[in-house]
This record gives sequence, C-alpha cells and structure tokens, in this order.
Amino acid sequence: MSSIALDRTDLQLLAELQRDGRLTNAELAERVHLSPSACLRRVQRLEREGVIAGYRAELDPERLGLGLQAFVRVRLGRHDAAAVAAFAEFVTGWDEVVSCHALTGDMDYLLQVVVRDLEHFSRFLLDNVLALAGGADVNSSFVLRTVKAPRGLPLPRA
Repeated sequence: MSSIALDRTDLQLLAELQRDGRLTNAELAERVHLSPSACLRRVQRLEREGVIAGYRAELDPERLGLGLQAFVRVRLGRHDAAAVAAFAEFVTGWDEVVSCHALTGDMDYLLQVVVRDLEHFSRFLLDNVLALAGGADVNSSFVLRTVKAPRGLPLPRA
C-alpha cells in the first residue's frame, strides 16, 4: 500500500484524533477550524482510505490485574513455511500477547506479553511458547517501568 497525500488540515485532524478519539465531530471541527460537515467528510475519507484504521479504548493493565509486562524474543526451531505459519496462528490466539513483530537479526520474533504475575508468565511461556509453538530459544525482559507509552504515530509535516 502506498501513502496518500495529506494536507495540513488532514494532519491536524489525525493529531487531534490520536490525542482524543472520543471527540464529537463538532468538537473536532472546532479544533481544526472546519465546518462540522466538512470535518465529517474529511474524517470519512481518511477512514475509507485506511489512514484511520479504527478506534479503541486505552485500558490500564494494572487496574485490570495485569501487573507484569515482558518483551519476549523468540527464535524458532524450524524456519520452513509451515513452522512460521503455525507460530503466527498460535500467537494470534494468545490473549497475553498484545503485539508480535517478525524481526531481522538473531531472533525471529518479538512478543509484548501482559500477564497477571510471574506465575502466569511462567505458565504462558512453558505451556505455549516452548511446548506448542516451536520456540527453540527464548529470551525475556521484564518491564520495570514505562518511560514513554505509545501515544500515536509521528505525523509527517505538511
């Protein structure tokens, strides 16, 4: 997919929606100095063209009893198409994995894992990553504190 041309107003709309996706159309229009109808048309175009991929609530993991986060680097035992596809299928079914990235370098994947505690993490790692998914080498790092949480994408300048 190629990028689409975005003008200054589109970028302002995207910045405002990244800051607060619950803005009403009227509030958003006021912030970017558009009429509500023009604002709505632009947002709908950005949605239609896939620039705005969706909307979701940001949840606090600790308030949900998910007090442990880890980054897990995984190297598969096999790298044939079937093993890679099987690993991807396993990962998409694990609720504990909030993101998974295929990597270059000495490890194949980076998983971001959110669990209740160390016991939950241990069970997840042993029962899923090592036993089921063909992880031959696994290296975990626990999050001590988050210095900068995801807050949206850096937007290009118009």
